[in-house]
Amino acid sequence: MSNQTLLDRSLQSVWHPCTQMKHHETFPLIPIQRGEGVWLVDADGKRYLDAVSSWWVNLFGHNNPRIKEAIKLQLDTLEHVMLAGFTHEPVVALSEKLAQLTGLGHAFYASDGASATEIALKMSFHYWRNTTKPLKTKFISLKNSYHGETLGALSVTDVAIFKDTYAPLLLQSAQMPSPDFRLSARGESAEDFALRCASALELYVSAHHAELAAFIIEPLVQCAAGMAMYHPSYLRRAREICTQYEVHLIADEIAVGFGRTGTMFACEQANIVADFICLSKGITGGYLPLSAVLTTDKVYQAFYDDSTLKGFLHSHSYTGNPLACSAALATLAIFESDHILEKNKQQAAYLNTKAVAFTDLPIKHLRHQGMILAFDVATTQAKFSSACYAAALSQGLLLRPIGNTVYFMPPYSITESEIDFMIDATLSALKQVL
Repeated sequence: MSNQTLLDRSLQSVWHPCTQMKHHETFPLIPIQRGEGVWLVDADGKRYLDAVSSWWVNLFGHNNPRIKEAIKLQLDTLEHVMLAGFTHEPVVALSEKLAQLTGLGHAFYASDGASATEIALKMSFHYWRNTTKPLKTKFISLKNSYHGETLGALSVTDVAIFKDTYAPLLLQSAQMPSPDFRLSARGESAEDFALRCASALELYVSAHHAELAAFIIEPLVQCAAGMAMYHPSYLRRAREICTQYEVHLIADEIAVGFGRTGTMFACEQANIVADFICLSKGITGGYLPLSAVLTTDKVYQAFYDDSTLKGFLHSHSYTGNPLACSAALATLAIFESDHILEKNKQQAAYLNTKAVAFTDLPIKHLRHQGMILAFDVATTQAKFSSACYAAALSQGLLLRPIGNTVYFMPPYSITESEIDFMIDATLSALKQVL
């Protein structure tokens, strides 16, 4: 079958995500045939370095033999069983492991990040109802935050292109000043700015805590806001404020968890434990859909009752899927056996050194956090992101700029020579479009 036939079939039958489909009349889809390590290979044999981990999910490279083998072994015993009234070894083992890593217990599973956000929001709301504080029904988040695109998640998201169309359908929430250090005053340190934003948070929470259920936050990096990074002092103060005023703190570690910021979870860098943690994306190494929400024993006990109505009556058909849980267990095993977090420090240091090459271009705010590196391009081109994306593809590189922000979030298995290629290809692509 020819590539063109496959592309025609896709355009006739598939509605692609985050896409204006009419654009594919002039900008063709890429038919990917296979993956190997950090590379994607199309039907013509052209290779593309996956510098964004296929939307931030892939940790240890495509076609990873250990994750693949774990899925195959599980496939020989149990592919799926409903988790209502039943259990199985992979979901129990994964829940135990996640509890050990996060300091929280009782994992509740779904299939994607937005669903995890929905679960955390509903759990928080329902907790206050169960504990005779039914007026605590509202939520706050950061300006420019992104927590998913289902209606509840979109209600606490603050990205206009995703949210504005659906505004009449959404719950009302309030957005707090973002501690994104790019917004700081001249001469103000990242920490001082973070603490100034935390003071604004405290002012709002102190006035509205009687009606606030939770504050949801992306720890350290607001990814969809253009990799907006901030000082961990903000997280520490947010934890203190939420504790003082009895407001839940929800850590959305969907994108930044599992080593992306340099520690297993970003909250560790502020030495805090949230009331809820939302996990997805890298949890299975990029192999299968899975998400989880973990919470405190105190929250769990508020639902533990003879009354069914006090239970958390939320469900997904594929909750705790054994194949996905097995992939997640294999992913966590690789972290331990291969000392991934230590190796990532070396990889990040090398990437940061090579990124000096971009300083000759019209950029600002060159920044990094663990295995995430980003910079903002000074350009007035309205279609910079799509032009840069296309130019990078021509160089054999998958980049997906966010507005004027170019970023790298590659699989951890990337080698130094592959980092060199990624940097060189990006330089070539930028020179084409600037």
